[in-house]
Amino acid sequence: MMAHKLMQAARKAAVLVAVGTAYVVCGAAYAGDCNDDIGNLTKKRQAVIDQLNHLAKGAKNQLDPIAACPKLRALVAAEHDLVAYLTKNKDWCAVPDEALQNISASSEKSSGVANQACKVAEQMKKAQQQQATGGLNAPQGQKLPTGPL
Repeated sequence: MMAHKLMQAARKAAVLVAVGTAYVVCGAAYAGDCNDDIGNLTKKRQAVIDQLNHLAKGAKNQLDPIAACPKLRALVAAEHDLVAYLTKNKDWCAVPDEALQNISASSEKSSGVANQACKVAEQMKKAQQQQATGGLNAPQGQKLPTGPL
């Protein structure tokens, strides 16, 4: 259930960034370098989103937090790079304030989703380790009587 909510939140974040990015790319038509740089950063981000979507399709549209955590972290890094570039080159690339705000908000949302997924993944890994070792509260095996019966 938690994985489904994480996937929904990731998709919403991806849509927000895609809309914001399209707006920025259109607004930056005056500077060819900006278009190239923003295009490359957007492709990097989209590649991670595609990987997440592929993971979700393989799991009946639910993300496994353990598998998704590193991908979500990569998405956060890609969006951070995009936000940093747009912030640094806001004037040169004619980035509208609204577009930068939308992308920044989306990046924050993605970060929250990644943090949640990674926290759940950590808990799942601990539970798996406990299960593999018999758990912390597993009863100690009773000693069988020794000697003749």
